[in-house]
Amino acid sequence: MHQDNPQPRRRRRRLTKGAATISLAALMMAAVAGCSTDSDQVTLNFFQFKPEAVADFDRLIAGFEAENPGITVVQNHQPEADTALRTLLVKDKVPDVMTLNANGTFGELTEAGIFADMSANPALATVADASIKIVTDLGQFGDEISGVPFALAASSIIYNKTIFAEHDVEVPQTWDELIAAADTFQAAGITAFYGTLKEQWPVMPAFNNLGAALLPENFFDDLRAEGTDVDADSAVSFSADYREAAEKITKLFSYNQKGAASRDYNAGNKAFADGEAAMYLQGTFAIAPILANNPDLDLGTFPYPASNDPAENVLVTGVDVVLAAGRDTPHRAEVDKFIAYLMRPEHVAAYGEAQSTFSPLVDAEPSTNPYLAGLNDFVAQGRITGYIDHQIPASIPLQPLAQQLVLDGDTDAFLTDLDNEWRKVAARSTKR
Repeated sequence: MHQDNPQPRRRRRRLTKGAATISLAALMMAAVAGCSTDSDQVTLNFFQFKPEAVADFDRLIAGFEAENPGITVVQNHQPEADTALRTLLVKDKVPDVMTLNANGTFGELTEAGIFADMSANPALATVADASIKIVTDLGQFGDEISGVPFALAASSIIYNKTIFAEHDVEVPQTWDELIAAADTFQAAGITAFYGTLKEQWPVMPAFNNLGAALLPENFFDDLRAEGTDVDADSAVSFSADYREAAEKITKLFSYNQKGAASRDYNAGNKAFADGEAAMYLQGTFAIAPILANNPDLDLGTFPYPASNDPAENVLVTGVDVVLAAGRDTPHRAEVDKFIAYLMRPEHVAAYGEAQSTFSPLVDAEPSTNPYLAGLNDFVAQGRITGYIDHQIPASIPLQPLAQQLVLDGDTDAFLTDLDNEWRKVAARSTKR
């Protein structure tokens, strides 16, 4: 969020109120109605995209309703949230208030003017500038700000503290130290990085972290300006500017265990929990499922040391949860009141402890989650940057291309394919 955990799973739609099962048609009718038969009672349709956070939002809603007896909030968790939201938009049934992942889809919908402007929302003034920039970098409608960051997720290297201590390896601060650590573990017969290449998306944490640290500033703005002229000889291109990152990605994945191409994310979580590797190239969202397999595992996290200058290290984060409102909601005052309640520091902090996320608030207390201790300083100092794959149009097959890169190590083909795919999108785009 995620980068939110994209692992597919079967999910059941769940509502905070009403019967355990309800037809989608009935749910949509309730959403459109927007209010109960009691003219003094307002009902907010709350579109909520995270299945693992339904219970957390249930508790928040209960507290809000207790303080605001004239407002009822119906939590509507939808499987495949991006698709579900687009379906609602086609039917002109935009929810009153939403949690969304601040990703490429959010950026596209923002530019289409789907969401209400939050620029004047008092809750936004409590959020650190770096977190707001992650949201606005995805896209804006004019100069509006279309969402309030609620929770940050980080993409880092997860490591087994016991294995590190047994082999006298310190947490790497530079690229050379990271490779030296991997060599040490490999020489001792220990898998340095557990690989889960049966699926495509697990390459994305490395793609995002190395690219975010090593790409030139304003790379994607310049790439968009280049348009259909992008190729290996142009002023800016993947071939010219992403090569170092691509080569380093292939280097990291060369330390995977044998059979990595047959192992998926769930298998990787179990294997890492069982001590089968020293490090894991995953987001902080993987911590909970790892610990579910082995609650006693002594694990930690550290940012990718992409270069040999520790001062250049950054923590790749995403706004895992952004709060947004439908532009034409008839209940804007009540929505703003609900968002203000959610954004209270104690509520943001409680959610963060439950979901292993960071607070986006100005002067927020460092996370007390011990598994995130190695990342706290980067968040506090604002040394964070967003997921770069959110800048790449969904029509570009980034994940399969990245998977193929680490399977065959053909950097030239990977970079050329990205440039070619970018040109195709530019040729179809109305943004010239």
